[in-house]
Amino acid sequence: MKLSKEVKTAILVISGIVFLIFGINFLQGVNLLDSANTYQTEFDYNALAASSAVTIKGNSVGQIKEIKYIPETSKTRVIFSVDSDLKLSKNSKIRMYASGLLGDNAIAIIPANDTDIAQDGTMFESEVEKGLVDQLSGNFSELSSGLGTTLKSADTLLIGINSLIEDNSDTGLKSAIAELNATIKSFNALSNSVNSLVAKNEANLTSVIRNFDSISSDLAVVSSDLKKADISKTLGNLDTTLTNVNALLDDLEKGEGTMGKLLKDDKLYNNLEVASLQLKELLQDFKLNPKRYVNVSVFGGKNKDEYEKPEDERQ
Repeated sequence: MKLSKEVKTAILVISGIVFLIFGINFLQGVNLLDSANTYQTEFDYNALAASSAVTIKGNSVGQIKEIKYIPETSKTRVIFSVDSDLKLSKNSKIRMYASGLLGDNAIAIIPANDTDIAQDGTMFESEVEKGLVDQLSGNFSELSSGLGTTLKSADTLLIGINSLIEDNSDTGLKSAIAELNATIKSFNALSNSVNSLVAKNEANLTSVIRNFDSISSDLAVVSSDLKKADISKTLGNLDTTLTNVNALLDDLEKGEGTMGKLLKDDKLYNNLEVASLQLKELLQDFKLNPKRYVNVSVFGGKNKDEYEKPEDERQ
């Protein structure tokens, strides 16, 4: 059988709607293909959210499907689903508790030990975890007191800012701004002076820069020459020379060689001292008795004048 375009279009549209509904429920955690029992309970306060977990002894067995307020009883009715394989007693209780550090809440099933099985749609008795009721009822009062403290702090801060702005003393904000403006003006004047100085001495600065470039070029040439020079050979020669000098000094210290004997031989020193003393006596005798060494006579006669010894022997 051949289907018309209209029928094909209708089938596609219906299929799309079905898949859309199935997808939305699946993203919300509801699987339309799973069979589950639906139960309900009521609380005085609402601190739950749709799709919050339903647990039993810490295990997730279902989720909340709907939350609505009942005006007749002034309570919040919570409808939740549980796996059909889990059989609950009618005397079981539903407890609201804090499930995390971020303030999330969930409901837990507190099972009863009897065989009276609850049917689909059964209304269970509810309770709230100890301390959670005070937390829920006290949120608004804590928010109010905290808001009042915050407003007082903000008012104090604004008063302080106003007094700081209106302060005309030397430590006030106006004085600080005035000093800042004066500093900026001084800096601008200094900048203008520097610019003027640079403009007036532009030629000198150019000359200095050129001289610096010339010196840099000369240093580069010197560095190149030093690089080309055989420094290692020069250092080797210097090391040889120092070795020879050290050997010479060592010989002098040991008294070897002529210079070493002059420095270390006591006999040579004593002989030189004796020779010096004898030369001194010879010179003194030459002064005292020159006729012993020189005899000069003009007429061939002898000079019989005796030499008189001076009082000071150094004469």
